[in-house]
Amino acid sequence: MLFDTDILIFVQRGNLKAAKLIDHKIQRSISVQTYMELLQNAQNKKQHTIIIDFIKKLDFKILPFTECIGQRAAIYVEEYSLSHGVRAGDAIIAATAVENSLVLATANIKHFKAIKELNLYMFKP
Repeated sequence: MLFDTDILIFVQRGNLKAAKLIDHKIQRSISVQTYMELLQNAQNKKQHTIIIDFIKKLDFKILPFTECIGQRAAIYVEEYSLSHGVRAGDAIIAATAVENSLVLATANIKHFKAIKELNLYMFKP
């Protein structure tokens, strides 16, 4: 399963339901986009360290930005940015899920619902 950034933020804020969702998955993946979003929202070095330790401790696989992911994400932005508001970061996360044949767990269904080939798991906090 690929986890959207919002799921990890819910865990950081103490949401037990999000923590259980992650805990119950043997294979845990995030896009490099999610990794960067988490780090850029840290307010200091201590928070950076906490995020890095969390990713390592739970054995998240950070999936890289590949040429195929970039091409697919660009298509998503072309097709869905005007009609559905799909932004670059979400397009990269969606493309990462599709290219790696993973279900994307997110609470932000509206960001992704237009992308037909994307397999979504709707998380309700």
